[in-house]
Amino acid sequence: MESISEKHVLNGRKQIILIVILTISTFALALFSMGLGSSSQLDMFSTMKIIFDTGQFSCIFEISEVFPCNQDIQSQIVWNLRFPRIMMGMITGVALATAGALMQGCLGNPLVSPLTLGVASGAALGAAFAIVLNLSFIPIPELAIVANAFLFSLIVVAIIIQLGNMRSISAESYILVGIAITFIAGAIVSTMQYFATDAQLSQLAHWSFGSLSRPDLVNTIWIGLVIICLMPIVFIWAWDLNTLSLGGDEFAISTGVEPVTTRRNILIISALMTSIVISFTGLIGFVGLAAPHMSRLLIGNDYRKLIPCSAVFGAFLVVFADTVGRTLFAPIVIPVGIMLSIIGGPFFMYLLLQNRGHAH
Repeated sequence: MESISEKHVLNGRKQIILIVILTISTFALALFSMGLGSSSQLDMFSTMKIIFDTGQFSCIFEISEVFPCNQDIQSQIVWNLRFPRIMMGMITGVALATAGALMQGCLGNPLVSPLTLGVASGAALGAAFAIVLNLSFIPIPELAIVANAFLFSLIVVAIIIQLGNMRSISAESYILVGIAITFIAGAIVSTMQYFATDAQLSQLAHWSFGSLSRPDLVNTIWIGLVIICLMPIVFIWAWDLNTLSLGGDEFAISTGVEPVTTRRNILIISALMTSIVISFTGLIGFVGLAAPHMSRLLIGNDYRKLIPCSAVFGAFLVVFADTVGRTLFAPIVIPVGIMLSIIGGPFFMYLLLQNRGHAH
């Protein structure tokens, strides 16, 4: 008969294998998606040959409308259109899913997501100021919406910091304040929409749908580097999150964890990861809520494994939804934010009902 420690080690190995399989599946889906499109169809081997061709890679930052590097049409399509889009999809999924797992863990509420605390509403308000009122912190038209969305998101982060400095603040209070911010920002945006022109309404609606086509390759690389630098910080709090989820604040204090400080720091980095991504992509929901839940169904509640599993699962969901959205009714492209709700909502409900059935 196996001992408890042996079962724990065996279960841990199975969880790691699941994460590795999911990671390989995500990269395979990304390669498949890069070769899939209405203009040119490529198999995975042809896509890999283009991606890993050092001659093509050396001139990707020199590509202009006339393509001076003499790339063939397939390489142009992959490097100019599909590679930045798929790369941004993976980065978005990692950031939002990781933020969702962190928020759910530190607040002890499975319904929390990166959109719950008002970060997304702040970004939408900033975008509305740039689009409707033409007010921006940066006098560059190409960056006005991005800068406003990011800076207004940081205002929400500042409110979260002030909440964290209050010793009497509870986990539920963060959620209630996030709901209040969402309502206030929504009311202001709705007022501006009422007075906006048709062109402004169209632009604001398109931004609110969420799209991976806005960031170019350079922006995508910079966003990816920032998220990669933040990820090691996230894993530092894995044990603290395990402590909070096991016994609440009192148990955490008995083990040397300061719940208020830990919760504040985790919410700050989660909000930053969310705001960095959605300021470029627009509003993309669901993945920050669903990916951590789906990961728990696979590997349990150990945040040492739940965080990386959620990150990979989030990347998989976003890339899958975007691939379906741009190929299902090609050449019409359905924004990834809409596809995530259409595909993910029913699937998420099925997983929850199936898990409830097993529990009984």
